[in-house]
Amino acid sequence: MKLESYWLDTAPATPLGDEGPVQGRVDVAVIGGGFTGLSAAVALARRGATVALLDAGRIGGGASGRNGGQVNTGVAQDFAALAAQLGIDRARSYYLAYAAAVDTVERLIREEAIDCDYLATGKLKLAAKPQHYEHLAKTAELIHREVDQNIELIDASRIGDEVQSERFYGGLLQRHGGQMHMGKFAAGLAQAARRHGATLHEHAPVTAIVKQGGGGYRVVSDRGELGATNVLIATGPSKHGPFAWYRRRLAPVGSFIIVTEPIGAEAVARIFPQRRAYTTTRLMHNYFRVTADTRLVFGGRARFTASERPSDEKSGRILQRNLAELFPQLAKARIDYCWGGLVDITADRLPRAGQHDGLYFSLGYSGHGTQMSTHMGQVMADVMDGRADANPWRDLPWPAIPGHTGKPWFLPIVGAYYRIKDVFY
Repeated sequence: MKLESYWLDTAPATPLGDEGPVQGRVDVAVIGGGFTGLSAAVALARRGATVALLDAGRIGGGASGRNGGQVNTGVAQDFAALAAQLGIDRARSYYLAYAAAVDTVERLIREEAIDCDYLATGKLKLAAKPQHYEHLAKTAELIHREVDQNIELIDASRIGDEVQSERFYGGLLQRHGGQMHMGKFAAGLAQAARRHGATLHEHAPVTAIVKQGGGGYRVVSDRGELGATNVLIATGPSKHGPFAWYRRRLAPVGSFIIVTEPIGAEAVARIFPQRRAYTTTRLMHNYFRVTADTRLVFGGRARFTASERPSDEKSGRILQRNLAELFPQLAKARIDYCWGGLVDITADRLPRAGQHDGLYFSLGYSGHGTQMSTHMGQVMADVMDGRADANPWRDLPWPAIPGHTGKPWFLPIVGAYYRIKDVFY
């Protein structure tokens, strides 16, 4: 079993970064080489801007290369609860922003000819308890009436046509969405950015961003420094660098994934005949999907802790037990990969994007980042071009999480609360 991301291990081996030093002057310095930064670099370079992207490690090596590989519409929270909290108009606009994000991913794949095994089969949210199905039914009625008619409620009598497991009581199918190979998509975006003229720097952690008296910024990294008229912060839950203001507003929660050996086309057709992207309704939920080479990618919030090798191994064992409970027919499948990553969660699970102290930023995708991060890279290019109204999150305040200075001491408490609540809800 490899303790590394399947997406990164099987991504194209072509170098994505430029070997030269960080130097010169650009129109925009992008800090972070995940989907937000890469997508922004593509959009800005296509418009003729000079762009330099700096990543502390490997391009696509953070959350963008360590997730479950799903590209889904729908907000991170329950739509009915969001509508009750913010009003139906705002909830609708956020739902449509995620639908637009799926469109952005699909458009970039077409326009830049990115080979990433994209499969547009939608997402099926699976009810883990009978009362969960009742709630899904009410939510589906609201979504269908107010924002999206391209959904379907699947009851217990038909759930076997979707997934071969005795543990589910129905589900909510959102057809607009898909899945892809994250490593191949990151490589494709990076190659597109370079093709359009952007410069990409790997292993170049930013240590300082200094505002210049005559305008612009000096961006200092371990591999040199450069001048930039504008800066876009797209780091995700970075533990290092001059990003304390953002760290106080994000809770970096570990999410963990295992990948089986290839289970074969016959087993896939029997167990997952529609090859959807799947997620369950529990708070300590699981998400899963099948790869192009017939492996099962199976993840979840196995433990509320950071990702590191001992934690990843423990979480992998928990996920293996969960997999066997949901799909006993796969209990003996060999586990070839196990890894973890950090999800940058905001207090309300809505993204944040805009400007702080002159710097542009887009962060906090809260577990739904694959499509939204890609979309927001394009959006932030529009914002820097003078279109502030393109940003769907522009009016959201972003106070610091009380008592949070960057190290999420409260995660074990949250995890215990979720486990208890899962028993009774």
